[in-house]
Amino acid sequence: MSGRLILVRHGQSTWNVENLFTGWHDVDLSELGRQEAVLAGRELQRAGLDPQVAFTSVLKRAIRTLWLILDTTERMWLPVERSWRLNERHYGALEGLNKAQTVEKHGEAQVKIWRRSYDVPPPPLGLDDPRHPRFDRRYADLDPKLLPAAESLKDTLARVLPFWETRIVSELRAEKDVLVVAHGNSLRALVKMLDLMSESDIVEFNIRPGFRCSTSSTHRYSREPPISRRPRGYRRRTRRGSPPDGEEVRLARSPGGLIKCPVRS
Repeated sequence: MSGRLILVRHGQSTWNVENLFTGWHDVDLSELGRQEAVLAGRELQRAGLDPQVAFTSVLKRAIRTLWLILDTTERMWLPVERSWRLNERHYGALEGLNKAQTVEKHGEAQVKIWRRSYDVPPPPLGLDDPRHPRFDRRYADLDPKLLPAAESLKDTLARVLPFWETRIVSELRAEKDVLVVAHGNSLRALVKMLDLMSESDIVEFNIRPGFRCSTSSTHRYSREPPISRRPRGYRRRTRRGSPPDGEEVRLARSPGGLIKCPVRS
């Protein structure tokens, strides 16, 4: 038996509205994003989910989403841990640029590679660029070598995985239900690892801002991916960070987000 894992993407941000590359830039929720966060809390209540611990990034759009969820569910007292490892993917030199204008300048094909490919990062920030995270005091205690100048989704997974293994898994094994409020790409990285998704599958997989829980669309899977989703050359294997042997996971999807829950035995 283990706890249940609940993954929620933050609500719409002000830069989502302005169609800007955001990444590690610290913008707040839009008014719609705040409404989405409150709705997420109500959906958690309707689903009968009662997490005992919560994790989020150090970016305010995720933090505020979590605050609003906890306020809506009357769980403001819940233990919360923030980590830079749950931050959004770093978009490097693209951060702050208008997405449509970037397409006009570099072409749709190139921008799609930067945005959606698994292992190709966008152009990096220079070390002297004021947008580089080494100039942000919230990362002052970190080794500067850990701070990215740009990231691919593969890089994001490498950053998230140590936190999954050292903090989140331990809470799940203690039979606690865990709420993780983070970002589209840090959550996509977790889903890729948990679901053993191929690189081609994860490129097409997206999680929109906000959260919805639809128990009617529940899909069950174990450590073995369904035959229809096994990549070419797939062999049964043990993956670092995967759920324990024999543990089944319930996945409820809807257009706004997702929830992952190990099924209690």
